Amino acid sequence: MSRKNIKYTLFAKENFVQLLGLILSFAVIHAIYTLHIRPKAETITITQQVLREQDSGKDGYVPERNIYIILKNYEQESCFVLLSWAMTIIIYKLFLVYKEKKVMGETFVDIERGERIIPQEALSHCKHLESRLQNRPDIIGKLLPSVILTGLYRFHSTHSIQDVSQAVREISESEADRLDSDLSLVRYIAWAIPSVGFIGTVRGIGEALAQADRAIRGDIQGVTNSLGLAFNSTFVALVLSIFLMYFIHLLQSRQESLIFDIEEYCRGKLIAVMKIPHQEETEVTFS
Repeated sequence: MSRKNIKYTLFAKENFVQLLGLILSFAVIHAIYTLHIRPKAETITITQQVLREQDSGKDGYVPERNIYIILKNYEQESCFVLLSWAMTIIIYKLFLVYKEKKVMGETFVDIERGERIIPQEALSHCKHLESRLQNRPDIIGKLLPSVILTGLYRFHSTHSIQDVSQAVREISESEADRLDSDLSLVRYIAWAIPSVGFIGTVRGIGEALAQADRAIRGDIQGVTNSLGLAFNSTFVALVLSIFLMYFIHLLQSRQESLIFDIEEYCRGKLIAVMKIPHQEETEVTFS
């Protein structure tokens, strides 16, 4: 299987993971809200209403802030669905990075200690590595063996160690750009969570203004409930976005570390063992 086809397969699998993550996130979070959070919030609200009526005309009952009341609205539920979806994608990508780094414990260029690779032998090393990859489905399609194969083919065709180094650098930079672009959906979710919170704020303020006439007559409960929605949704959204941004930063640092480790591996275990015969160097110099 070519590297291009492998990438298409990985992209198809990644799209499936993203879709499955969205479905599972919605199902699990909605079930938690339906079966636990909203019934609990409703019970607490009724209890607070009873206590408020019993305390009517006395010192004035001030209900305590409760986590279920803060989380009960649909905007907060949407924020948790988005957070769960993003975390599913991040965990999957961290798992891919772990699998790529695990490959670095392998030896892909079989040479004896003190031995060097010359351009005429690079092709045989390529064939040996390709046959080995065919028998190892756990490492086929990984980035490191692909970079090593490209370097060996480049060395065979150009007889230049500098060209090999340039090829490794170009592939690493290209892969770094691809990994960064693959985070576009997660970044969008990180932007969408505060936006959903602000939607709850606008909805709550709108409902509070619609009940302003009741507040003028002395009934401020509706206004306070609506303002609670406004500020609770923003509070939850901002806290979740801070939490999510930390894991995005963690994923980016792991991906950058992966690219750096691949470059170091290729410099230390591929480029460092390459050698151009002295006679060939003389011919190139005089030509």
